Amino acid sequence: MKTKELLSLLACPQCLGQLEAVPGENEPEGFACGRCGCVYPVREGIPVMLVDEAVSREAWDGGAREKGAAS
Repeated sequence: MKTKELLSLLACPQCLGQLEAVPGENEPEGFACGRCGCVYPVREGIPVMLVDEAVSREAWDGGAREKGAAS
């Protein structure tokens, strides 16, 4: 499924806000919510849309790709 199609189907599980793709080399690295600031990672090509796995945008921009990971 293409990124554009995914974005039309997915919403932030935390606040139901609209998501945007966080670009990676060939495919998105994650999906970010502009409303609450959560980033949901993509692992092995699959978006992990679990609130418990989300990383704050600040931590993501600092290099964290997993919750609780030090940058």
